[in-house]
Amino acid sequence: MENYFTTFLFAALAYLIGSFSTAIFTCKIMGIEDPRNTGSNNPGATNVLRHGGKKAAIITLLGDMLKGLIPVLLISQLQTDALTIALVGLFALLGHIFPIYYGFNGGKGVATFYGVILGMNWLAGLIALAIWLFMAKIVKISSLSALVSIFLSPFILWYFSQSIELTTALTVMSILVFWRHKRNIKSLLQGSEVKIGKSAK
Repeated sequence: MENYFTTFLFAALAYLIGSFSTAIFTCKIMGIEDPRNTGSNNPGATNVLRHGGKKAAIITLLGDMLKGLIPVLLISQLQTDALTIALVGLFALLGHIFPIYYGFNGGKGVATFYGVILGMNWLAGLIALAIWLFMAKIVKISSLSALVSIFLSPFILWYFSQSIELTTALTVMSILVFWRHKRNIKSLLQGSEVKIGKSAK
């Protein structure tokens, strides 16, 4: 019973940390329009880049990654149970996508996803990030680059970790991120997806 309570407690804390919106906070501090009210209306780094510039976007990106990385790293130091680590990562992402502080309407989860996989296995995380950056350089479309990388991420994590718990959690996270990108996927199929640095209509 104590182990279940500990797992629940850490997962709840990860959710609360994940619920904090780096994009909204950064834009407010820097005097930039709320990302929920402009462009794609998504509180994420790509939308912030389009309307707030590189500095604000980098801060948003790093902040969102840390929301996934820090809880997973902390629990990894305190708890060796793979299931607890997996749930902490999953709930950090759930917090970002469904934040309690913002009416459960949050971002798409890409940067937080990468923070989680880096915390689970740094080598798998770096390879996933490298795929994302390589794709972005080639196709110049943020959503497509992220989706390709995130689709491959559970396979990469399984190769390095051989952990059913971690890989299952990351697979669920991948599905959630794909679901949050359903409008982007539709735009990609129609050939109308906005390229990096361009303004969304």
